[in-house]
Amino acid sequence: MALRNFLLGMAIAGLFMAPAHAGDQSLLDRDYRPLAGKEPVNLNHDYGGKVLLVVNTASKCGYTPQYEGLEALHQELGGRGFAVLGFPSNDFKGQEPGTEVEIQEFCTLTYGVKFPMFEKVHVVGDDATPLYRDLTRLTGVAPGWNFHKYLIARDGRVVAQFPSKVRPDDAGLRAAIERELAAPAPHQH
Repeated sequence: MALRNFLLGMAIAGLFMAPAHAGDQSLLDRDYRPLAGKEPVNLNHDYGGKVLLVVNTASKCGYTPQYEGLEALHQELGGRGFAVLGFPSNDFKGQEPGTEVEIQEFCTLTYGVKFPMFEKVHVVGDDATPLYRDLTRLTGVAPGWNFHKYLIARDGRVVAQFPSKVRPDDAGLRAAIERELAAPAPHQH
């Protein structure tokens, strides 16, 4: 009964839990170029074992000021094994029309973004990049707009997703991140 009430409370609070899946490092076993970069990095190699918030971003959106809160989260919690990973996308009303260099300059100069930003990708539809296809499959929820957030545990499980309107300083989002940071790190074999 307590679990049911907890889950109901979380749903009411706007936290939509993803189905529990076994650890899936393969979710992150993908290569993406850093924004405006040339050499791809493997997400699992560089970020596996961390708690991750994967966000599709855009520079000309009503939610664009969330960059500031995402950077604050990244700075505050980075030393504890947390990272925000940004994926610019022009999938929603053409709100990310710029080149990767323009996006990088905007994020850095306007919002002081230092969290990792990656190449511009599609996050919905037939052209969605494999990472986002899997995030959608595992949670049953595709991004409905810019700044949709997926929380990935240290063991590679997608443990929650948050719609665009959930701000980086939202208590439910913060509680979910803290819960994952408190969980023991997976055993390395």
